[in-house]
Amino acid sequence: MTQVDSIVNQLKLNLKESDPHLTKEQIARRNKILNSDNPNFKGYGHKMADIERIAKLIVKTNTGTYEDALKIFKILIRSDVHEEKFIGVYYLNHFKKEFNEETINIFKKQLGKYCDSWSICDSIMLKVVGPFLGKKINQELAIKTIEEWSQSEIMWIRRASMVILLKIIMIQKEFNEDWSEDFVYKVKEEMHNDKEEYIQKAIAWLLKTCSRYNLNAISGYLETNKKRFSRLILRYASEKLPKETRITILK
Repeated sequence: MTQVDSIVNQLKLNLKESDPHLTKEQIARRNKILNSDNPNFKGYGHKMADIERIAKLIVKTNTGTYEDALKIFKILIRSDVHEEKFIGVYYLNHFKKEFNEETINIFKKQLGKYCDSWSICDSIMLKVVGPFLGKKINQELAIKTIEEWSQSEIMWIRRASMVILLKIIMIQKEFNEDWSEDFVYKVKEEMHNDKEEYIQKAIAWLLKTCSRYNLNAISGYLETNKKRFSRLILRYASEKLPKETRITILK
């Protein structure tokens, strides 16, 4: 057995042994929320913090390399078990100092094949890919990634592009006339006609996030463009706006 196989088995075993044993009602509620498009979807019901804790423990008790971590990620992301997908990602994230453009390309390829829910898409972008691309030294790569991913034929990759962008806005804690404002509007304009519900919701989430840092810019943008945007986008994107402004936008 190779070291990679051994680590994969340890990760799977730790998940199995720490199974929280959800009730049938809890499982049904979780499945409804996650709404996976994988007919073979299954899971234990761990909290994300517990999955991260297990990944950290296995990293500390093994001498695996970044290359090993990539192999482990590629094996586990294929799993039908929800938590096994996550733990492969979190294991790899312990080697984030070695991330580079090729790592981002690997994420895109693997998620394009094996992402089966908004939870996998969003969590990986918010916890792993977004923080890496949100570093100032990676701004050029971030712009390139978002532009390329937003044009993908795969819905989850298109959604991921917007989650990356909103994470970067959250990291910067500002939304102004610097590159971020123009870039957000550019991405939004390219995607607002996308009829996929998960894309529409991601657009709204992005604009709502931006409103936390520049309320006037987003309220003005929504008011000016309200006849072009879907009701879903307007409703979710305006959640943080003053009541009177929101009423006007939703008229």
